[in-house]
Amino acid sequence: MNVLAAIAVLALLILVHELGHFMAARLQGIYANRFSLGFGPILWKYQGPETEYALRAFPLGGFVGFPDDDPESDIPADDPNLLRNRPVLDRAIVISAGVIANLIFAYFVLVVHSGIVGIPSGFNYQPGVYVGQVISENTPAAQAGIKSGDLILAVNGKDLPASEQARPSLMKEIQTHPNKPIDLNIERDSQKLSLRVRPELGADGQGRIGVQLSANGKSIYRRPQNIGEAFALGAEQFQQIFVATVEGFGKLITNFTETASQVSGPVAIVEAGAKLAESNTLSLLYFAAVISINLAVINILPLPALDGGQLAFLLVEGLRGKPLPTRIQDGVMQTGLMLLLGLGIFLIFRDTANLEGVQKLFR
Repeated sequence: MNVLAAIAVLALLILVHELGHFMAARLQGIYANRFSLGFGPILWKYQGPETEYALRAFPLGGFVGFPDDDPESDIPADDPNLLRNRPVLDRAIVISAGVIANLIFAYFVLVVHSGIVGIPSGFNYQPGVYVGQVISENTPAAQAGIKSGDLILAVNGKDLPASEQARPSLMKEIQTHPNKPIDLNIERDSQKLSLRVRPELGADGQGRIGVQLSANGKSIYRRPQNIGEAFALGAEQFQQIFVATVEGFGKLITNFTETASQVSGPVAIVEAGAKLAESNTLSLLYFAAVISINLAVINILPLPALDGGQLAFLLVEGLRGKPLPTRIQDGVMQTGLMLLLGLGIFLIFRDTANLEGVQKLFR
């Protein structure tokens, strides 16, 4: 059920994205003859007065179809309400509306999350530092036997106390000992372990072991005093997630070899959502907001077959005063689509192979 909940969240975000395109077109009087959630075989469809609505077998995708190039359409080629016959600004609104819809949706989800969960008012620290994630199998942490979910209780014989200084103290020990072994006392599933890890020398001259660390404990929440406080916290969280997402993609572009292993496909995203649903159903709200913002940022990138790629074509058209030749646009879009499909298939196979249940089958 948790996996289904995570898939439902992703399907909802795709629905929001495609509804953004669809509504932006219809509100401007632009024809849209197909609205589909999912891809693959059609499970259900309804033919409306102007649009065919369809639900397809695989929910992790969707599209809005326009009759511009539909050979079965009886709309005259010079009809001003065809998307291709509209001014550049009208088309840009339609293309960018999916991204805008995802961002607006994420903000309101964060507001709802703040209203339900409450406003952070402190943190109940416990001894140790929590290992949220081991970034890859090639990191010093993974080679030393450290796993996601471990609790680091001491470093080089020094206990990590129940305070906000525990995480900075551990990070300082790691950063100041590049290529030197450090000893860690770890708690895993109520068992105590002693591990030795050798931080590698990073590009910044500091040691690192390839993990995400967080304070051990739980946040303390209080009810919002009014709806304005929930909206304010939602805006603050939205800004934090958006900035972190943009910075993450920036690092992926500028330091691809070290960050490519952190790119997640739909299988890994669903797995993460399922784990959140298992621990706390309300966490799915925050998960939905994070993925919605990521979906928006990905789609606005100026890459072929994405919304950003189509906006780039419109920008060129606006500067030239006429569009690029159709054969050039089609060639670029088809190449981009094949690359994205190839990347998607690779991520699906890689993330599936990394699933805990699949790995157990081959041990």
